[in-house]
Amino acid sequence: MNVRAMEGMRGFAVSLVFLTHYCSLSTAWTGGVPLLRDLAHVLHSLGNAGVDLFFVLSGYLIYKTLLTREQRFSHFMARRIKRIYPAFLVVFAIYCLMSFLLPQYSRIPAEAPLGYLFANLLLLPGLFPIEPMITVAWSLSYEMFFYLCLPMIVSGFGLRRMNVRQRVVGIGFAAIMLAAALAQSEGAPLRMLMFFAGMLLHEAVASRAVRPPGSDVAALALALGLFGSALDGIGYLKTGILFAAFLVLCLDCFLNSRGRMARIFSWTPLRWLGNMSYSYYLLHGLVLKAVFLLLGHMTMSGAYGAMAYIIMLPLCFGVTVLGSVVLFLAVERPLSLQPTARRALPMQAS
Repeated sequence: MNVRAMEGMRGFAVSLVFLTHYCSLSTAWTGGVPLLRDLAHVLHSLGNAGVDLFFVLSGYLIYKTLLTREQRFSHFMARRIKRIYPAFLVVFAIYCLMSFLLPQYSRIPAEAPLGYLFANLLLLPGLFPIEPMITVAWSLSYEMFFYLCLPMIVSGFGLRRMNVRQRVVGIGFAAIMLAAALAQSEGAPLRMLMFFAGMLLHEAVASRAVRPPGSDVAALALALGLFGSALDGIGYLKTGILFAAFLVLCLDCFLNSRGRMARIFSWTPLRWLGNMSYSYYLLHGLVLKAVFLLLGHMTMSGAYGAMAYIIMLPLCFGVTVLGSVVLFLAVERPLSLQPTARRALPMQAS
């Protein structure tokens, strides 16, 4: 598997997420220019695909970890909690402090504020109808649910004892059944299906029987996936397009390290951003809001608004990167990524 390309994919995914939030906050600049307004709407929709790509990569890594190495559930979850919570708690504390200092922007309800804070600490917003304090934290609810369920599925169904074909059939059947179940309710978490794409990706890569699709096919798949993400009001079709597109893209990049798409995603700055993507994902929204709060008195429209939109886009991206570097170096890397001393355990996880 091409780790370098995966690192770059994380950087690409988090850059897409940035576009969504930048376009959401800059509508005052684009409203007077129909073409720019339409472009911003497309970019906003494209950005949503970043989270789907994260889910595919997470499904691949977590499934691979559990399938290839037996480990205690408690030890697995302890590692997942260590990976998620240090950076999350720091950003959560910053949001709480800002809610106190700027109550007009606070999301903490006047009724049952402690319950709301506790629900956010447990990462419940997302799968449950609770507004997240940290805008992007809804996806962590999906991640945590996946972490809780997958070990029981792998052990309960004896996936390690099955051959590749049996597992692929089982994963495909489970994905179809979940999609059918979610179809019964409006606003269902369809994006949970992207984890299954990651699981199928691992089976394809590990089998060594699947050939890379080729860079041209992978590029076309990425283009179709991004185009599909820009479509409005067709949840299942959009999810299906992204499911197939990211599966094909990742297959080529992981199996063909010398291919054109793998080389693009192995670009050093993109990999560097990918390695700190979790810190960036958590913090960039708050930094963006702070920037636009400072720019709140700048009311520009027409050509001036379009100029502001274009100029501020790379500047805002740079500011969000700088803020996230601090979180990554001060919190995520020392507390979540540094290896701990190994203890003699009957079943030791990586």
